Amino acid sequence: MIPFTKTPLALKLGVILAAFALLPACSDDNDRNDPPVVTPDPGPGDGGGETPERTLSFTGVAAPASDMEKRQILASPKVAVNGEEYDIGFHTLLRSGDSVNSTVVFGQLVDAAGQPLYDEDGLLKITDANEHTSLLPIGDRLFSVSQMETRPGAMFLMELDQNPETGELSTKDLWQVDQSGVDGGWVHCAASVTPWNAHLASEEYEPDARTLPTGVEAAADGYSAGMLDYYADDSQWNPYFYGWNIEINVNAEGDVAPTTDLVKHYAMGRLAFELSYVMPDSKTVYMTDDGTNVGLYMFIADTAGDLSAGTVYAAKWNQTSAEGLGAADLEWVSLGHASNDEISAAVHGSEGVPAVTFNDIFDVDAEGCVATATNGNEECLSLKPGMEKIASRLETRRYAALMGATTEFRKEEGVTFDPDGSKLYVAMSEVGKGMTDGVGHVQIAEANACGAVYQLDVAADSDIGSDYVAGNMYGLIGGIPAEYPADSPFASYRCDADAIANPDNVTFITGYNTLIIGEDTGSGHQNDVIWSLNLDDVDAADSTAGLTRIQTTPYGSETTSPYWYPNINGFGYLMSVIQHPYGESDDDKLAPGSLEHRAYTGYVGPFPAMDVTAE
Repeated sequence: MIPFTKTPLALKLGVILAAFALLPACSDDNDRNDPPVVTPDPGPGDGGGETPERTLSFTGVAAPASDMEKRQILASPKVAVNGEEYDIGFHTLLRSGDSVNSTVVFGQLVDAAGQPLYDEDGLLKITDANEHTSLLPIGDRLFSVSQMETRPGAMFLMELDQNPETGELSTKDLWQVDQSGVDGGWVHCAASVTPWNAHLASEEYEPDARTLPTGVEAAADGYSAGMLDYYADDSQWNPYFYGWNIEINVNAEGDVAPTTDLVKHYAMGRLAFELSYVMPDSKTVYMTDDGTNVGLYMFIADTAGDLSAGTVYAAKWNQTSAEGLGAADLEWVSLGHASNDEISAAVHGSEGVPAVTFNDIFDVDAEGCVATATNGNEECLSLKPGMEKIASRLETRRYAALMGATTEFRKEEGVTFDPDGSKLYVAMSEVGKGMTDGVGHVQIAEANACGAVYQLDVAADSDIGSDYVAGNMYGLIGGIPAEYPADSPFASYRCDADAIANPDNVTFITGYNTLIIGEDTGSGHQNDVIWSLNLDDVDAADSTAGLTRIQTTPYGSETTSPYWYPNINGFGYLMSVIQHPYGESDDDKLAPGSLEHRAYTGYVGPFPAMDVTAE
């Protein structure tokens, strides 16, 4: 159990604010630097008629067309739930660089000792790479774990106030989460909340242990070098420290300061985790893998509610159609059983036994090796005798390829579940590379640079021992490549303005047959979008059918963290984070000295309580 300590500010506010203008990569009413949140006039209501049961309809927003609109947050002003209309909108909890009670700076990076990190100009390192933020009701208090997609990784714990009349949330207190007990954090991408109310964080784009075995190589690698700031000495670098799921449990009793328990779940394998999603049985976990030539994975825990031991499976795509977005039956290849303790011993070494290295696991270009292509790298590997279990967890993707599973997916992103329809939804930000190269398991006829969302039917499998095993995978909805005239407000778009572009995170509104899709796109759409997709209206012949645009973000930002909470003390919330405004594109539109690049952590809502399980 790690107690929180509040780090005093080391710099005056003016220096802190100056740091923002130099760093690449939410708010209350007194944030002087927020762009206006626009809630367009919804126009007259439909009026009259009998109220249907379980219906959901958002008042949509148009795609930003003017420069002014492209700098703003546009959000649905109203939603109709079961025929009754409610006022909603986007609400900011904190922006990067904000403080609560002047003790911790939101987005500040720290080293293993908890001391603030500074850049070469002596300014605080404050990130705009805000990522997933959760809602965790504990007793009569409400908390949020918010993670940053950085190296070193950062996490913050917020305590929130909830207005009992309106449901509006505000930030009451803020702490920096100490990750030193788990070797620090790395590129925390998406997250989920487990059925037992834990925040399940990810570590994306795991460092390659073959090419970055020591701190010397890491220092020369532009992506990994920032992690070395976390250590007192570069010799502490170990690539196998990173690429894991991290479970965070918040403990709060009475009015005392909260504490956290952090565990890296080595038993679940090591990947470029986008998101791990625990199914209702509290044992089956689907794990997505972001990058080029990656896989889809499933973990079956030994014990419900305990992810410390279990079996990992990797999907094999047995193609049934090459048309459109493709379709396949799925076969699950077992990668074997392991526990956290077994794999931790390999990662950290034990008395008299050094930590395992890549060269302890594999021979490269050896006689009788198996050619693999994982994460964009083609290589020929042979597994050394007796290293099956260690390889299955430290080098999960490589081992999966050696075992015959599919490692050809491109930019595999979020995953969510519809318990009523027994369907999983997986976002694929792009359909291309290994999916369309005519080699291997996945041989889709045409690439789609605008990406797609896939649907998977789940059912019981007695051999695997789960009621939630996906048996197939097929396209649900894809983006539409497009070109616009030079004088169009959408001239920079390469995807249709009224269809999805590079879907990233997804979440499901149970009972209302509605899928929420967030984008991570650059030139696909100039302003990223969060969409509502009414699955009753999906039409295979029309990739815009059923879509409603419910939020857009400023220039150069990414939508992250859309995650649905149907009932928190009588209100529903759709969490939403706006990452690195002006940071991914259109940086030329940011005025010198402007602070508008600061990220937003917040939510869309409040909604009425929509927990159908309570009915």
